[in-house]
Amino acid sequence: MGKKGGGGGGGGSKGGGGGKGKGKGDSGASAASEPKEKKGGTAVKVRHILCEKQSKSMEALAELQNGVKFNEVATKYSEDKARSGGDLGWMTRGSMVGPFQDAAFALPKSTVANPNYVQVKTKFGYHIIMVEDKK
Repeated sequence: MGKKGGGGGGGGSKGGGGGKGKGKGDSGASAASEPKEKKGGTAVKVRHILCEKQSKSMEALAELQNGVKFNEVATKYSEDKARSGGDLGWMTRGSMVGPFQDAAFALPKSTVANPNYVQVKTKFGYHIIMVEDKK
C-alpha cells in the first residue's frame, strides 16, 4: 500500500529543481513554462559595440544613454565585422572570451530600442554588450 500511495514522481515533477536525470520526458514540456530551469542558458543572441580605445567606447555609451538605438550606435562606432548593428547572432558558452561571456550570460534580455547593456574590456578592446534572447 505504501508503494501505491508513494506518487513521489508526481510531486518531483512539480518541484522540478532536483530533476537532473529524472523525468526527462517532463522536462522538455515544462522547460518552456519554467524558465528558471535555464538558469544561465547555453546560448545568447548578442549584439556588441567594439572599440579599441576607451574614449571612443565612452562616446558610444553617451549616445546610448541619450536614447539612440543600440544598432545605430553600433553601426557608427563598432570597429569590427559586426558593424551591421552589432549583431553577433547566437553565441554558445565557450565560444566567447571570459569577461565577454560572463557579462553576456549575466545580462537580461532587452531590445535595441530599450537596451540593457554593460561595458567590458577584453584583449580585443572595449565591448558594450546587450542580449536580445537566451536559450
